[in-house]
Amino acid sequence: QVRLVESGGGLVQAGGSLRLSCAASGSIFKIDAMGWYRQAPGKQRELVARITTNGRTNYADSVEGRFTISRDNAKNTVYLQMNSLKPEDTAVYYCNTERVDLSGSYYPSDYWGQGTQVTVSS
Repeated sequence: QVRLVESGGGLVQAGGSLRLSCAASGSIFKIDAMGWYRQAPGKQRELVARITTNGRTNYADSVEGRFTISRDNAKNTVYLQMNSLKPEDTAVYYCNTERVDLSGSYYPSDYWGQGTQVTVSS
């Protein structure tokens, strides 16, 4: 079992910044990567950013250059620094403990946090 707790969401004006945190506990030794996902009303949940155990990062095209994912291994915490926020970034943001399959592709596990709401006003 893995427990994930997100925090740091809120209401911000366009162009502003927020920093999300995700604290992980439990069977975290099975984690291959940590991912931040988001889900806007009426849309599917999408990957925003990923950081692997080797420190490699991936970003969705829509956030490349504006968002930065990082981690603090000592605290078992992953962060998402979001700068230059846009109204289209409005969503509930979730973190997930990802796994990797035999082909090297990452996929989300069944472990999700409760989510944190990010609202960007224009």
